[in-house]
Amino acid sequence: MSEDARATLGVIGGSGLYDLDELQNLRRIRLATPFGDPSDELVLGTVGDTELAFLPRHGRGHRILPSELNFRANVHAMKQLGVKHLLSVGAVGSLREEIAPGHVVVPDQFIDRSVGRTATFFGDGVVAHVQFGDPVCARLAGATVAAARGAGAEHLHEGGTYVNMNGPQFSTRAESNLYRSWNASIIGMTNLQEAKLAREAEMCFASLSLCTDYDCWHEDEDEVDVNAILEVLRANARLAARTVGELASRLPDGDCACRHALEGAIISDPASIPAEARERLRVIAGKYL
Repeated sequence: MSEDARATLGVIGGSGLYDLDELQNLRRIRLATPFGDPSDELVLGTVGDTELAFLPRHGRGHRILPSELNFRANVHAMKQLGVKHLLSVGAVGSLREEIAPGHVVVPDQFIDRSVGRTATFFGDGVVAHVQFGDPVCARLAGATVAAARGAGAEHLHEGGTYVNMNGPQFSTRAESNLYRSWNASIIGMTNLQEAKLAREAEMCFASLSLCTDYDCWHEDEDEVDVNAILEVLRANARLAARTVGELASRLPDGDCACRHALEGAIISDPASIPAEARERLRVIAGKYL
């Protein structure tokens, strides 16, 4: 990998973010990881003085199901590029009356309702347990909120709980009402695994969630419709792109606890860690192994 293939801000999201007007010096790079291939090529560029890497989560043409995503490869690729701040951008359904389609949410908590997904770089000879009580970096989330406001977001919700479901089907009405009884705010299919892996990779993480529908709980609204979702997403794509552009100039300075998440987290006896595991984890945890 060449020396110019570096980035400070990483963005995983939809293809609409390709249209970021401020993104200069565009080039594409395909990376291999010990965990397989990322969803697609990464797009590198600069926004002002900030180096940015963008990865289309579901691949160009939206061809990968949420449950088929190689989350480990996607986040590992960002780590290879030197990313310190990772922003996940994606569509969500609303579980609250006050969060209407077209609104933007920057959540600060997650509930995991997904199954069968690998969301750790560890295992196969190495055991680690990172702290995850606060799954979102407060500093990066605050910067994301400020960036969204600077980008012109009129309906912005700071904080809230994101329910991560498996999909690809949407919720049943019973499930939707259950999540509402938990006081959850939004529901999606992807961001929690990215948050967990970003923490293990010692990156600051935040989510920019674009509300497209009321899930299926709302008695006065139609059930989730893919065409309606795409229409709202297209309307919000420019706002998301402008937010990323604003965020590039507002990244938090200095150190952060997220950058030390693995300190004391690896509990395996160093003498027992296989050489293959050390090599597999070299980019993620090499300094601790």
